[in-house]
Amino acid sequence: MNERVTIELDAEVLKRAREAGVDLSLVLKKAVDRELHLRRSDEQRKAEADRWYQEHKEEVDSYNEFIAENGLFSDDLRKF
Repeated sequence: MNERVTIELDAEVLKRAREAGVDLSLVLKKAVDRELHLRRSDEQRKAEADRWYQEHKEEVDSYNEFIAENGLFSDDLRKF
């Protein structure tokens, strides 16, 4: 469900955004989503990482097994 909000924006910026066809609602949504993402706690970040790993465990384990058996494609290119 969408809600209407009122924001203040510099007139020149608003004019340029309209001329460029910028979807201000989308820009605001993305900015708020990014800000919320940055404000996550360490516990939230760990829970998200754990959840991601569990969802992709089979692929990650398969890749790690392949690398353990075959090495990296760049192994022969390393100078160190």
